[in-house]
Amino acid sequence: MSLTQFSVDDGAHSMDGLRLFAQDGTERVEAFVGRKVMDVWAESVEHRGGRQSLFRDQYNALGKLNLAAIQRIVSAKYQRGAVFNRQHPFIEVLFSDITESGEALDLSELVREVLPPAFHRLT
Repeated sequence: MSLTQFSVDDGAHSMDGLRLFAQDGTERVEAFVGRKVMDVWAESVEHRGGRQSLFRDQYNALGKLNLAAIQRIVSAKYQRGAVFNRQHPFIEVLFSDITESGEALDLSELVREVLPPAFHRLT
């Protein structure tokens, strides 16, 4: 029950978040970190105050940069088994899983594009 061969799916898909694939022997396992979960995780590191959602190329790049940390989070949740993962072998990573893991997100290569004023949220 050990996951190997983790990769980020940066191809076209309809899921709004970071999609990953791994292998459990011959079985393909899919993992998912929703865009909003990635947003909260990034915001918890940035402490910027204003929310700016990540775009697909940004969360995919963060996923690749932080693949080892995400791999540990997904593997820990996967090893809990079907009792803790209703859609086993599909693993949905929640922010609570990230918090429990204590894993840090490396944002050193995150590039935030400056949004036009019409897109800024009023506070």
